[in-house]
Amino acid sequence: MSESGIEIRGAMEPGFDTILTQAALAFIAHLHRMYEPTRQSLLRARTERRRWWAAGNAIDFAPETSAVRDGKWSIAGTPADLQDRRVEITGPCDRKMVINALNSGAKCFMACLEDATSPTWHNIVDGQINLRDAANGSITLEDKGKSYKLNAETAVLIARPRGWHLPETHIRVDGEPVSGAIVDFALYFFHNARALIARGSGPYFYLPKMEHYLEARLWNNIFVTAQSILGLPLGTIKATVLIETLPAAFMADEILYELRDHIVALNCGRWDYIFSYIKSLSHDATKVLPDRAQVTMASPFMAKYAAHVVRTCHRRGAHAMGGMSAFIPVKDDAAKNEAAFAAVRADKEREANLGHDGTWVAHPGLVPVALDVFDRLMPGPNQLEKSPEGSVTAEDLTTPSAGSVTAAGVAMNVNVAIGYIAAWLRGQGAVPLHNMMEDAATAEISRAQLWQWRQHAVALEDGTTVTASLINSEIQRQLAAWKAEVGDNFYATGRYAEAATILSDLVTARELPDFLTTPAYMRFMAD
Repeated sequence: MSESGIEIRGAMEPGFDTILTQAALAFIAHLHRMYEPTRQSLLRARTERRRWWAAGNAIDFAPETSAVRDGKWSIAGTPADLQDRRVEITGPCDRKMVINALNSGAKCFMACLEDATSPTWHNIVDGQINLRDAANGSITLEDKGKSYKLNAETAVLIARPRGWHLPETHIRVDGEPVSGAIVDFALYFFHNARALIARGSGPYFYLPKMEHYLEARLWNNIFVTAQSILGLPLGTIKATVLIETLPAAFMADEILYELRDHIVALNCGRWDYIFSYIKSLSHDATKVLPDRAQVTMASPFMAKYAAHVVRTCHRRGAHAMGGMSAFIPVKDDAAKNEAAFAAVRADKEREANLGHDGTWVAHPGLVPVALDVFDRLMPGPNQLEKSPEGSVTAEDLTTPSAGSVTAAGVAMNVNVAIGYIAAWLRGQGAVPLHNMMEDAATAEISRAQLWQWRQHAVALEDGTTVTASLINSEIQRQLAAWKAEVGDNFYATGRYAEAATILSDLVTARELPDFLTTPAYMRFMAD
């Protein structure tokens, strides 16, 4: 422990000292000491709310904040470079991805230190190096005889820190691990705020995984403190919040209100939202969802959620961003590639027609597809004047979609979960599997569905009951399938067996674990 109470437990690789400076670490320590007790209390409150719902109390709009929902107010405003966000590309913060994403033709790049990044110590600090070099315009790369550099015109950079639940155990203050969210935010803001402002932009963030307006208030307080320390005006920071949990959908107005000086948009994070639906209602056998492939944005509860987000945003002057279609380009198969493009096109048409002001893609090859749709259906920079008719009720948001649970759905969930967890343990956060882009959110759906089906003894189409034994047998079959696919050598080093053990523990647990990344993260400390 140093005299300042700050301890670094990760290796100091070349260049890390330019990010983990004494001043930057002091900034982290200050925010930690001020706000860690609040973060911990908010995490405990999440657990208490789940117990409350499990006791038979319904999730609903909070009566104590009805004045906020009914009031006439709007957000403070949106900077010029965030007025047109018709297509945003998302991805991890490795150097090549950052350059290619900024050069992709998308309006914005959401550089993800969260679900698209496996939070190894190297990935987190190296990602900050890459983002610093992107923010000041100096980022370049020489790789396999090819040179990469920024174009004259690039996407607007937006950083996504980790959620409130994940710690950063490699940095400790007064003996405590620091919040991963605070580490990611503080390092990016401290090193890049002034450089971004000088280039005509600003420190912009995507905020994930929130479940309550008090969690938004915590972010707002951190923003106020951080801007004060750096001597920047209130409102310099601009944030977009992902409405990707079921509880947050009931507090969309309240979240906007708490962050009204700093927020510019909400985003429909559909994959985490499905996971959160399962998690929040895990106690209720009447809320079981069918196979993941059958739960689409056309499902009534998902369509109602999207319309609710658009309606709420536009009423308050905020942008409403669409979510991620998981399809990616398919190499060497023209028919499958066109089918993927058609699926993305249809998804983006649905979003544009509903009133979204932009959307997400996960691959540079899909930027032109999404741009074409929004250029055609949204000729202006946004469509804040457009709002879906109607309103939403608690029943709308909590009635599950119809469909079936199949043996193929069980097998796919097991296969994807093993493949993704193994890749995550190897340090990859965004992984193409079966021509789909998988990240932590989609893997969370897979393992949460398996738990839900086992917990409620769901019957498959053929009448077979989902049990722990059935799932564990499928895990062994899918392990064999992965071994056949990747070969003996890579299977031995690829952490597939370890991933299978984690998956089995998650799906057979007495209570549904909050996040698969929490127990998996601790394995990085043992590596």
